[in-house]
Amino acid sequence: MKRRDFITMLGGAVLWPSAARAKQSVMALVGLLSSAQLDDRQVRAIRQGLRDAGYIEGRNLAIKYRSADSRFDRLPALAADLVSDRVDAIVALSPSAAVAAKAATTTIPIVFATGADPVDLGLVSSLNRPGGNVTGVTFIVNTLGAKRLGVLRELVPSANVIGSLTNPGNPTSESQIRDVQTAAHASGIEPVILPAGCERNIEAAFASFVRRGTNAVIVGADSLFVSRRGQLVGLAARHAMPAIYFLREFADIGGLVSYGPSQTEAYRLAGGYAARILTGEKPADLPVTQSTTFELRRSND
Repeated sequence: MKRRDFITMLGGAVLWPSAARAKQSVMALVGLLSSAQLDDRQVRAIRQGLRDAGYIEGRNLAIKYRSADSRFDRLPALAADLVSDRVDAIVALSPSAAVAAKAATTTIPIVFATGADPVDLGLVSSLNRPGGNVTGVTFIVNTLGAKRLGVLRELVPSANVIGSLTNPGNPTSESQIRDVQTAAHASGIEPVILPAGCERNIEAAFASFVRRGTNAVIVGADSLFVSRRGQLVGLAARHAMPAIYFLREFADIGGLVSYGPSQTEAYRLAGGYAARILTGEKPADLPVTQSTTFELRRSND
């Protein structure tokens, strides 16, 4: 796409790029940055949020997709690529993607959708007053260990050794581990917490769960696990190991049960926030919003 080579200025003040584009009726360009490949449902949700505000891909909107394919070390370069292409806004769809985007630019607006605490991650100064060029949507996903443990124990009352799978490359992994450990110890359960940062690690972790007599597994929240959900559900079935997941997408393909936020709803809200920025609103003036739609889903629902 041929891009405009200048930024409109009024009275010596630089407009947000999106405002300049809107005023000149040119096609907006949004960069989509994710840690792992997005599925069709997730992409449709983002597009819907933009469409609800009148931005339609191919008509007045172009989206540049950038995925790290679960290789977190690629995110800084991918974020820099979006910045060099002078996108009007970046939508970052994981904690690591949001951190990389913020490190790459202080001028291009960034909208995140994350289950982590954006203040703890240093993305915003506060939820009500984000400040700077970053705002977005949070959805509680990293602090539900006690709830997931409770659901799993209802389904498998005899379970006394519970496994937990986490990705050490995720900046929220330590808080997820603490959450599961606290809930397990309060219930008198032995937690077996294992790391998995790639496909090979996932296979090895399940083999270790079996050797250590694990009765059931809590799969931690991470974009790698979303992209490898077929592998995870297949391993749980192969080893006859009941497992609870953090998104309905796992239950939709045969996973035993999931409990967590509606990621598609959060992504729709993020798309809506991106649209507001494209029409000229500033991230600093948009409080971080929270998606409050939760789903408990079993594979036969």
